[in-house]
Formats: sequence, structure tokens, C-alpha cells
Amino acid sequence: MSVFEKAWYDGSRWSLLLYPLEKFFIAVSRYRRHKHELTQWRAPVPVIVVGNINVGGTGKSPLVIALIKLLREQGYKPGVVSRGYTANPPEYPFSVFPDSASHDVGDEPLMIVQRTQVPMVIDPDRVSACQHLLKTYACDIIISDDGLQHYAMGRDIEIVVVDGQRGLGNGHCLPVGPLRESPSRLQQVDMIVVNGEGGFSYEPSIQMRLLATTLVGLNDGKQYDISALKTTNVHAVAGIGNPSRFYETLEKEGLDPIKHSFPDHYLFQEADITFSDELPVIMTEKDAVKCRGLKIETPAYYLQVDAQLPVAFAHQLKEKLKLHKESDING
Repeated sequence: MSVFEKAWYDGSRWSLLLYPLEKFFIAVSRYRRHKHELTQWRAPVPVIVVGNINVGGTGKSPLVIALIKLLREQGYKPGVVSRGYTANPPEYPFSVFPDSASHDVGDEPLMIVQRTQVPMVIDPDRVSACQHLLKTYACDIIISDDGLQHYAMGRDIEIVVVDGQRGLGNGHCLPVGPLRESPSRLQQVDMIVVNGEGGFSYEPSIQMRLLATTLVGLNDGKQYDISALKTTNVHAVAGIGNPSRFYETLEKEGLDPIKHSFPDHYLFQEADITFSDELPVIMTEKDAVKCRGLKIETPAYYLQVDAQLPVAFAHQLKEKLKLHKESDING
């Protein structure tokens, strides 16, 4: 945990010295939002934004995967756009495929496409990404993975994900706190999804749980039951925004992880996941897309997790899309 994260989430008050910078950040953010909303581009199909007001990981990707499956069940043909954080493609906009290289498209987009085979385009300019997606693929609804603060892109439904343990931290905006926008922004979105249990609660909100489903061999792709491991001692490797939840999931499965935390979106080398003992290595699915092909002597797996959502989430989503369709007809 960085010095700033300790101040944001652990009650340290030194960051309050940066209060003038917070006021400046809020003023600039409000100006940018107002400026872009005046000339906002709107897609000819519904756009659902899945984002957060915190910096760092909150569990958006599992929700995006669940949302793709849910929309398909409701008869839609979804496509996804993303900034592609850490991506370095030959050009923008750029399509993501299951066999894309992670350094070209970013770890999270690649993970989502490998799990769902959804049409996906990355571009820091979300409008450009949406236009390319609609021109290239037969999509009738768009999911924006992140992009809540990308106000140049019109949206029809906003879903905000909040980590149930971390919540909104100290409730301040950057750099005093971890927020990109003030807590009052939650009052303006369509749905708030709280990832996991903890000290944070908000009414109304939807509770989401991440369930460990299976272990997958890093290089052979085979599925294994966690109980089939010959030892409870494992090396747990995580290069994600909030690794504590990953470690807790392993512990709930009866494992005793030796924890190895790396920065979010870390580019792993063989030495990072090579250990002197022969204990199994378990990593997150997001990290696995960057580690396939590395020569690891010991057994290595990634933990596949799925978002569990209440029936109310699907019902609310269906109703909001129905209202959107009716407003288009009447408008």
C-alpha cells in the first residue's frame, strides 16, 4: 500500500495539507464535465458505462463479464469499449482478439475478450472507440469499461462499482482522498454495485460477490479443483489494485497463501514468479494474461472468479433499457 493509499484509507490526516489542490482538482473536473456535456456525442445504440469514482481497483471487470452474459441472455449483441490502460497498440482505435498480445491491448481488455469473445475496441478517445466498434461489428448495445468521467461520450445507463471494504476512503477527492469525483456523484448514477461485504453501505445499492469457480493451469488451460492441490501452502501473486480481496478469497478456500503483491498492471518477468521451493503458484486471471508463455518450473494456476448478482440487478437493467427504448420511440 502506497503512502497516499494509507492516508486515504487508514485514517492518516497528513493528506489534508493538500486541501487547496483538492479544491483546484474539483474545479477543473467540473469545468471539463460541463464543457464536454455541451458537445456530447451520442451513439445510435444504448451505452452502458461501468465505472467508479475511486482510483484503483473496485471489481469492474468481473461485473463487465457478467453484464455481457446477461445482455446476451436478454437478446442483445453487446460490444465493449475501453481505454486499454497500459496498452501500446500499433494504432488507435484497435480491436482486441483472444490471441492479442497483452502489451498491445492491456491486461483487462484481453481478459474480458478471452472470457467472453465479445467484440471490443480500445482507444483513449471513447467516442472514437464507439464509432469504430459500430462500424466494424454488428453490435446493438455498447458497454464502456470505465469511462464514467469521459463526458464527451454520451451514456444511457451509469453503473458505479464501489469496493465494500474500502468504500470511498476518507471521502475526499484527489489528492487528499481517492475520489475522482465527489461522493454526491453517486446520487446521479443509475445503479450502485457494492463489491463484497465490509464497512461501506449505500441505499439503494446492489450487492455483488466474487465467487472462486475453478483453478486454471497457466499454460495448459486445463481446469482443476482447488481441493486437488497437494498442499494448502501456495505462492499467491497479485498485480492488481486491491490484492487483499484476492488473498482473502484463497484463504476462504482453505489455502494458506504466501503473499507477493506487485503494482497494478505490473509486467511480470519469470524471476517474479520463480521461487526456491516447489509450492504451487496461484495468480489472478488478469495477471495470467501477461504470464502465459513464461517458463515456470513449478505448477502455476490462475483463479477464475465470477460475479454473483441478485435477480434484482437483471430486473433493474431490463427496466432501464425498456425505458430507454420507449423514450427513443416517443422522442
